[in-house]
Amino acid sequence: MAGPADQRDSGSGSALRAVFEQLRSAHTLSLTLSSPLCLAVIALDRYLSVQHPAAESYSYDLTVTDGRWRIKCQLADNLSQWVRTSSLRCGAGVLVSQLSIVHDETRLSHSYVRIDSIHSVVELPERFLSMKDVGSIPEWCQDHVTRSDGPLQLSRKYYLPLWINDDPYGSVWIPYSPPPDVVIDVSRITLLADLEAFFHSSRRPLPLLVRILHRSRIWYYGKPGQNIGFPFQVYCEVADQSGVMSMVVWNDLCPEWFNRLTVGSVLYLQQYSLKHSYQNRSRPHIRTLSLMTFRSIEISLNPRSPASVVTVIPPKSVQPQWSLPDVPYNFATRSEVDSMNNNQACDIIGLVTYVGRVERIRSKEKTGPEKFWAYRWVHAVDGTTDSPFILEIFSSSQPEIFNNICPMTYLVCTQMRVCQTGCSVYLTSSTETQLFITGCHKKQPYVNEPKVKAFIQWTKTLKDSVMLRRTAVGGHYCYPPAPPTFTPTTNSNNEPITAVADLKGELESLQYREHRRVAVQGYVAAVQYHTWPPRPETPLSELQEGVSVRVVRDTGAANPPSTVEEMTLTQREMDSTSPDSDITVSPKRRRVQTGSRGVHRQYFTRSKMQSNRQAGLTSHEEEEEERRDEGEIESEESEVEDEHTSVRQSPVGKEIVQTLQVPDVQQAASPPTALWESRVWPSVKQQVTDHFCCGRLDQESVPEKFHFDDREVLLHHLNLSPARWTPDLTSHTHTPVACTGYFTLTILGLKQMAAVDVLFVPVVSPDDPRAAGVPHSQHDNSLLSCISTGRLCVQPDGSCPTPGSLMSSAPQLESERVVCIVDLCLLGERRVEMICSKLYGTTDICQPDGTQ
Repeated sequence: MAGPADQRDSGSGSALRAVFEQLRSAHTLSLTLSSPLCLAVIALDRYLSVQHPAAESYSYDLTVTDGRWRIKCQLADNLSQWVRTSSLRCGAGVLVSQLSIVHDETRLSHSYVRIDSIHSVVELPERFLSMKDVGSIPEWCQDHVTRSDGPLQLSRKYYLPLWINDDPYGSVWIPYSPPPDVVIDVSRITLLADLEAFFHSSRRPLPLLVRILHRSRIWYYGKPGQNIGFPFQVYCEVADQSGVMSMVVWNDLCPEWFNRLTVGSVLYLQQYSLKHSYQNRSRPHIRTLSLMTFRSIEISLNPRSPASVVTVIPPKSVQPQWSLPDVPYNFATRSEVDSMNNNQACDIIGLVTYVGRVERIRSKEKTGPEKFWAYRWVHAVDGTTDSPFILEIFSSSQPEIFNNICPMTYLVCTQMRVCQTGCSVYLTSSTETQLFITGCHKKQPYVNEPKVKAFIQWTKTLKDSVMLRRTAVGGHYCYPPAPPTFTPTTNSNNEPITAVADLKGELESLQYREHRRVAVQGYVAAVQYHTWPPRPETPLSELQEGVSVRVVRDTGAANPPSTVEEMTLTQREMDSTSPDSDITVSPKRRRVQTGSRGVHRQYFTRSKMQSNRQAGLTSHEEEEEERRDEGEIESEESEVEDEHTSVRQSPVGKEIVQTLQVPDVQQAASPPTALWESRVWPSVKQQVTDHFCCGRLDQESVPEKFHFDDREVLLHHLNLSPARWTPDLTSHTHTPVACTGYFTLTILGLKQMAAVDVLFVPVVSPDDPRAAGVPHSQHDNSLLSCISTGRLCVQPDGSCPTPGSLMSSAPQLESERVVCIVDLCLLGERRVEMICSKLYGTTDICQPDGTQ
């Protein structure tokens, strides 16, 4: 056992270097530290694992620093879950407890350090916060062979983006540069229409002169154990005067050429191959060109056998006599989209008014390593109607644009597809979609399109201050809304019904910013209303109608209750509730001071509480046991804390809470302003084994106003966690858009053995981005109607119903069998978002045969 503290005053002055020097000089290849070494994570890199396919699909290298030296280490495969859930992220501190040195016996003088054990992830100590340029910190290399820009496992030549596979990433991808002047011989070229003859003969085809009309995003087809240097593919639609044909760029040529093969570019191709066309893929819609499309064969550009030669012709050198077709566009205004056919392709231009956070969905591909698609929701207006374009934009292999979409920018999206579901219409991007924002429009082929010019003229009539008031970013957003009735086999979003107890598996498998929608059925056992943002006291004036709902005042404790406290108090609330009452009073909750530390707030069971009562323990004895266990927790935490370090993830006493390895929920909710419980809940919840609690509403779940001064910080929060740490980003003031409170719904499973708490945040204002594109039919403002429609109806006097009036209708939920549509998202840092997006009452649930 060795500890870094003894080495802090060594000649190097660096605990990091001292530990690694000690590791290299040790007789064994592994070193266990007596006290964890606190390091800052400044870079995270991902690459395809070289192990057997049954092992982890991806491996990770992380660059860490002690402030004086930095070093790139490999993360042991059994620790990769820390990265996949974004618990281990750039800008965090990590307490390393075990390291080893790995030698590559197949290469000379190549070894690297592997982190084998992590005690916890922590807030960065104060000494790291003064760092401004982490790139200037000297790097300590284990040997002269180590590549700073490539994986430590030298059999891999490239890194992948941290969260998805379809973006160009790393120095191997050559950036765009204007094509140089060239001289080409166009006297001996062939046309696309003549390639069929070459394909069926042994003659090598002549050179081609074509224009790129469309380009796909990158497709990565790497698999563990595969021996292909760069398993990438990109296809383009190219055209000449005779027609249109697909061109596929393979492997090593993708990093070399992808950024330079832009839409509209003219190419001179030599030594290409011809192959049968792959039919089972999407294709762009090209309806405005009166040219033949050749789909039986395709052009293949390969790095070898033969090595294709690609030449990009500068725009000024393109000659009219070549008769190359212009890039076709089909721009549509917002007023025209409603009348377009489902799946019809169009191009749009608009002024962005809302930008959602980037989320991920899991690919449905059954072969190869797991893959995710990144997407975000965007609203844009074009002045032809009051309604915005509602855009579902997936990553288009243009990260410099996708990650910088923000309000008040001019956005162009090509090859969008119309999606019509019920009364909802939105546009989703396709494989061939290209994105352009302000700063990228100059010299693009579409600038002379009539509808683009008309849009630019409209924007000249706008006042920035007026439009800025209509902007928003972030928050929970999901579109289209669920259909009005629920049928398990025909619901539009195809959500399978999940047993409440099975949510454990759903939560365990969630990865960072992964969005998943599930449907659960059961009964509404309890409803709580919380004001938001949380405030110490809630005025009595917020409760009206004479309802027997008591106001529960928060005495202003500095920290929210721990999960341990929340669980035990919930049990005591149960004991203090009259089984005959419809609306109950929630007693003031006891607060446990946790200082700056957090605790594991995870999925938990009540089995310990039940066993205590079976053993005859009184409430006083239970509290004494809690305090003993809490003392043990604090003493265990103190062993790994130093004067600079605040541990985020601390152990939880097993005698109090049984935890599972699922993502942590947000801080416990503040005491409710109003509470209703069903008649059966006080007695049934003693038998509930699994209760999934969502805690308080997370700030990241609420949309906020956009401010130009905070643009960089806002984009940082909206985008996925970066692969590089940027120390100089500061915090900003979160200005919510029309959110004054939310509900916590407790859904009890039909078997009465499991329950789940989900949050419902009603739409109360047209400024809320969720109000766009949703029918605004009137309803009676009962609680069930509000949760079913997702919004509150404005009353004749222009006000919204009070929490008291809403809760007065809660008894209607008694014994009402419901289906709840729940949106799950792991926000990172062990925070899980569980939002109710739709609640179906008994009359809205259809059986598979169509009966209700």
